[in-house]
Amino acid sequence: MHNDPHDEVHASVEELRTALKDHGITLPSLGVDLPGFAAVYGVPLVALGNCNATTARALTEVLRKAAAR
Repeated sequence: MHNDPHDEVHASVEELRTALKDHGITLPSLGVDLPGFAAVYGVPLVALGNCNATTARALTEVLRKAAAR
């Protein structure tokens, strides 16, 4: 059974939002890329959006700690 890519992209956004929240990080613009979602061809995309410098540094720190494991 194959999952619908449109359902998967929405689930991915929510999983990422929760994982970021677990580290105290919020990406206000996180969501589904609407033009990609509406496209007939290709795979729907997650739009990470914009964030301020403090959030970018926090995200970088979390990723570096995870990579060091």
